[in-house]
Amino acid sequence: MTDLREIRINESDKIKIHGRTGRQLQPLPLFFNGSGIEVTLTGSELWVELETDSDNLEPWVAYEINGAFMGRQMLLPGVHELCLFRNLEPSEVKTVMFYRELQAVSEDNRCKVLVKGIKLDGELLDPPKRRLRLEFIGDSITSGEGTYGRIEDTVWVSMYMSASVNYATMAARALDADIQLISQGGWGVYCGWDNDVRHNIPSVYENVCGLADGPMNAEMGAQEPYDFSFGPDAVIVNLCTNDNSAFDQPAFTTPDGVSHKQHRNPDGSFVKEDERKVETAIIDFLKMLRRHNPDSHIVWVYGMLGYEMTMTITRAINEYREESGDKNVAFINLPNTTPDTLGAHMHPGPKSHEKAAEVLVDYLRNRFGI
Repeated sequence: MTDLREIRINESDKIKIHGRTGRQLQPLPLFFNGSGIEVTLTGSELWVELETDSDNLEPWVAYEINGAFMGRQMLLPGVHELCLFRNLEPSEVKTVMFYRELQAVSEDNRCKVLVKGIKLDGELLDPPKRRLRLEFIGDSITSGEGTYGRIEDTVWVSMYMSASVNYATMAARALDADIQLISQGGWGVYCGWDNDVRHNIPSVYENVCGLADGPMNAEMGAQEPYDFSFGPDAVIVNLCTNDNSAFDQPAFTTPDGVSHKQHRNPDGSFVKEDERKVETAIIDFLKMLRRHNPDSHIVWVYGMLGYEMTMTITRAINEYREESGDKNVAFINLPNTTPDTLGAHMHPGPKSHEKAAEVLVDYLRNRFGI
């Protein structure tokens, strides 16, 4: 190992932070998939210093050099120093992105990834400035569930989720955009896949990472109100896949003893009263999104795992537009996943994410004239 200089995260404004953050920046918590650090530098060697923990869902991380994917791995509890490159040409400029693969975890309150700093033998340069900022909000699709592994793989563990193979990050690369992701598998806009009404993304959107519970996450600032400093050019919402699933699942009883169930009519259509709950949740969430992102273009996307709620979503968007006068909101269908584009866990695989990204990229290029 050559002589390396250590730099803490809070010691340089040339270390670019990706993802939502609260009051704690040193060490830097990576709450969501896609959150991480990015540096542009010279030198022959670069290391990242980490502290991790978990109970049953081990975090995975990944890294890229000059836009090329280089590797991903699981991290067991402990303090780690990972070498991101070594023996490269010292004078050559490199841009390195290091990020969390695993979604924010609501099932393991010990799960954490803290970035303590970096070690290098070169010089940090100004971080890259990109054309757009995009925020993605979603469920397991936006968490990249099923993007690694075989179609036959069904065990629910963290290795099958990713930000590295994901329609959101694919779109970001094509558009030269910075992104942040807020997603949780199984959650919806009104309720989760199993009728659990507590599992809705709007209820956690206004906190830094409302999905991360427990005293450790609270200490890191997860439950703080988010300052919405990111300022996205576009907010992309990919929700309602789980709301749709709830119509086919048994009732769920919340801890207060109340039973919740979305119902179908004998002909298979949605019971209007229950469908209206989803529509109202969409309208209320659009109001929340606009309040915190006054200048952002909002686009609701849907369809990678079926189209049954397309009319529900479009009715709600049209009602919101008419009520608010806000015309800066749109809806687009994404290509459905087919047997040849399926991934693990019966979720969209890499080819499905590629097709979705292509549709979204074309739309946003036209929208922003790039």
